[in-house]
Amino acid sequence: MRREETWPSARQRQGGSIARGGGVALGEAVFRSLCEALQAGSYRAGDRLREEEVAQRLKVSRTPVREALGRLAARGFVEPAGGRGLIVRDLDISEVLELYAMREIMEGAAARLAAEHASTPEVDALRDIEQAFVEASASDAAEMARLNRAFHEAICRAARNRYLDNASRELQDWIALLGPTTFTVTGRPSTSHGEHQAIIDAIAARDGDKAEQLARAHIREALRCRLKLLQKQ
Repeated sequence: MRREETWPSARQRQGGSIARGGGVALGEAVFRSLCEALQAGSYRAGDRLREEEVAQRLKVSRTPVREALGRLAARGFVEPAGGRGLIVRDLDISEVLELYAMREIMEGAAARLAAEHASTPEVDALRDIEQAFVEASASDAAEMARLNRAFHEAICRAARNRYLDNASRELQDWIALLGPTTFTVTGRPSTSHGEHQAIIDAIAARDGDKAEQLARAHIREALRCRLKLLQKQ
């Protein structure tokens, strides 16, 4: 029986490679690595992914890479590129609108549930993340985007709903396909901070109705900025 290649559960990397060891199956590790690369903006819409190049970068065989790329294709993140590997998909405007419509529903639900279940330390952690967001350089849009993801992930964890958490993580992967962060839009970092602060205050006050309304309004504003970016492309 063939022994499946694995990597450490801590997902340690060495020089860009995936470290070997007992733990998560290597195909899963490669898949996660590619999803993280999408979220970090290392791969953008239209970029080509070839088995051999990915295998060389991660220092793994082509078999787990083929498995990971197959999973990305099955989820619709990549598509065939005329016999020359796969390319990262570019979402059309209707898909963007659908994505943000679902995001509004899910973020609103997460904020409502967080208002019911979040512990005091979790609320404090949200304030810490937001303070780091404020302190991030206005020119460092990528860092603000990272902290923004951390903020929304923290709310989702505080909601105490594993199914919502899983669905939100998948939605974040789709958002990664949209390209530049909305924090590159003039004035968006400051308005986003005000919106985040209001959401935190509603969660701390255990006001689920208000938390949901604020979270949904926050995503609608994010969509407005996203459409501005798309108009410039």
